Amino acid sequence: MAAGISVAQCSRCPKPAILHQEYSGQHYCGQHLGQSIRKRFSKELRNTLVLPKDAHHSDGRPFRILACISGGKDSAVLLDLLVDILGKRRDVEIIAGCVDEGIDGYRAPSLECARQLAESLSIEFVTMSYEEMGYERMDEVVLRMPGIGAQHSEAKGLMPCSYCGVFRRQSLNAMAEKVNADVMALGHNLDDMAQSILMNLQKGEIERSVRLAPHTDAPIEGLAPRIVPLRWVPEQEIHAHAIAKGLPIHHGECPHAPGAMRQQSRSIVAALEAQTPGARHGLLHALEQIRELHRAANPDPHAEVTKCEECGEITSRQICQSCTMKRWLIESHSR
Repeated sequence: MAAGISVAQCSRCPKPAILHQEYSGQHYCGQHLGQSIRKRFSKELRNTLVLPKDAHHSDGRPFRILACISGGKDSAVLLDLLVDILGKRRDVEIIAGCVDEGIDGYRAPSLECARQLAESLSIEFVTMSYEEMGYERMDEVVLRMPGIGAQHSEAKGLMPCSYCGVFRRQSLNAMAEKVNADVMALGHNLDDMAQSILMNLQKGEIERSVRLAPHTDAPIEGLAPRIVPLRWVPEQEIHAHAIAKGLPIHHGECPHAPGAMRQQSRSIVAALEAQTPGARHGLLHALEQIRELHRAANPDPHAEVTKCEECGEITSRQICQSCTMKRWLIESHSR
């Protein structure tokens, strides 16, 4: 260690800290950071996934959780903690699933990290590609976007993440149906949630924020509800914990992400948090209060939900966004 550089001590033990939690003032070593994250994860899991003592279905099948992993830090910690907390229960089965969007140089190495993690935890690993869903590889979609934008006003100005988000969501739903999952667990962290809330507020789309996971208290028939056990844990803490525990994670960034609205919101949320530690928690607490008011005013949360006339998937439109985008891509080949 260089002279003159001191490392803070963990607030819970004599070990050196690896992270300073600005919003609480606490310093954590690797062990106590892991315990802190596990405690928050467990609380959110209990609140959103109420399991009976015997969660077997009437036909003897175990309650099945699809852990949606990507090879990144958040979903790695998600799967690791799910297995740690629920892995010994014989009435619960955890399956890890990864969507292959078709992004050269990015998805292959991250997919391998996801596979390694699942194997190390003795968890079944499944994948779903965009081609299997009838879409095109994301790299091909990006090449066709300028032409699509020129032909369709609704598509003009859309970023790659707009297409990928729609296709990925449908792919996850299809994967959940394929493995007969009762619930899907996503690795969204506190920063992800705060960014989504901010983006929706910027566009005046309160309904989209209200529909953010978790969904277990108002499930839609035919769709596996989603839970987000890490939603109260900041990204930095998850990253530090994943490294401290030595989980196999891919550090690369998607090559199509630059310029996306989420990147802008990421910077804004980071600035808010730096100026007012706890701002991310405040945004999520605000959403919870908005959700309560919305439920009181709208006792039937699924009144606007229908099925797509083309594919039969759940949507709030006549033709779902997935089918609309798929049609744009087909048309782009004929020109």
